[in-house]
Amino acid sequence: MSLSRRTAAILLALPPLAAGTAAMRRAPAAAPACAPDNAGITLPAGFCATLFADSVGSARHVAVAPNGDVFVALGAPRGRAGTATAAVGVLALRDRDGDGRADERARGGARGGTGVALAPGWLYADDGTAIVRWPLPAGALRPSGPADTIVAGFPTGGHAPHGIALDGRGALYVTVGSVSNSCQQQDRQTDSPGHDPCTELETRAGIWRFRADQPGQRFSPAARHATGIRNALALTIAPDGQLWAAQHGRDQLFQNWGAKFTAEQSADLPAEELFPVRAGDDFGWPYCYYDQNQRKLVLAPEYGGDGKAVGRCAQKRAPAAAFPGHWAPMSVLFYTGRAFPARYRQGAFVAFHGSWNRAPLPQAGYQVAFVPLRDGRAAGPHETFADGFAGGEARRQPGQAQHRPVGLAQAPDGGVYVTDDVRGRIWKIVHVGAR
Repeated sequence: MSLSRRTAAILLALPPLAAGTAAMRRAPAAAPACAPDNAGITLPAGFCATLFADSVGSARHVAVAPNGDVFVALGAPRGRAGTATAAVGVLALRDRDGDGRADERARGGARGGTGVALAPGWLYADDGTAIVRWPLPAGALRPSGPADTIVAGFPTGGHAPHGIALDGRGALYVTVGSVSNSCQQQDRQTDSPGHDPCTELETRAGIWRFRADQPGQRFSPAARHATGIRNALALTIAPDGQLWAAQHGRDQLFQNWGAKFTAEQSADLPAEELFPVRAGDDFGWPYCYYDQNQRKLVLAPEYGGDGKAVGRCAQKRAPAAAFPGHWAPMSVLFYTGRAFPARYRQGAFVAFHGSWNRAPLPQAGYQVAFVPLRDGRAAGPHETFADGFAGGEARRQPGQAQHRPVGLAQAPDGGVYVTDDVRGRIWKIVHVGAR
């Protein structure tokens, strides 16, 4: 099934490329100069950032083609001060002269989304209530035809944006977030028990698997791949082919269950989780949450939990790595390049959008972290890799942050792109060694 001709026209009415440009590879050039002050972010010694693009819109997830072209999903603006444009769809960016800055742009698509992915000959994107794909010849910046709808009919409301991942073996994975915080009978209300069973799990709070090459599919409970995942926009395929996800944990333990939790406990619990995902896995939401201090899944208060009892959670899947509560993981990247030191090939980068509900503790997140992994488990504590996006401690609030990290992708030369959905900035982080 095709999208409207209006969408196709948006894509195809763009100016044509000069002969041979679509397939070109940039001529070798001197390494681009790092941006002054790394364009506002801080990095470990030996790294710097170039400002690849700015003011592009609400830049969400990002994918990079083998020739270095960058494709960014533009989500609908969220009403934050400083958003530069109301552009939505997919933005394609090319650095033609090798100076580290995009100098050619093309935009297509009629609706905004979060997920974006590339496969040989195709560009896939989250289009709100559907996953679509455009034909994209090798080396091309612009699609060569209108989009097909691969899967339609996703539920709306609640945690509606979709992360997507292609496994290279014919599968398309799509995250479907929960509509509620914790499946309460009265959502986010004091002492309201949870629905038991939580029928929301039939169509939400999980990962769905579809055929990547088959247009016209419809969303169905039968295609559910894994469940008990409240909201996992961060979805990726590891180098060994394993699907991984990072999820946003539930909110408001103290606000909704003040007799069982303190404000300080609620500020840091539950953990944000990173885990491999296999068919049939159940990660416990809404019945359970992961307590990073006790290092175990515990029963949620909506289902009789007191912060210590395990109960039915003993049968649920625990994470491979855990992070402080409410940081909001948005993307995961397993680094495979040779440009960064070798230790970064033994773990994953995670982009955190930042918290809104860690009071009375300071709001946190707003960074890209690195977590070392070994044999599918954390091999040590996570560490801050890129920081300073918010613009200072006082600005670590959703409505005040200058930038909030969302997307991560690796460039062919081993650099790493980071997107921001507040002011639409895109950094490219490179390793320059001792300076």
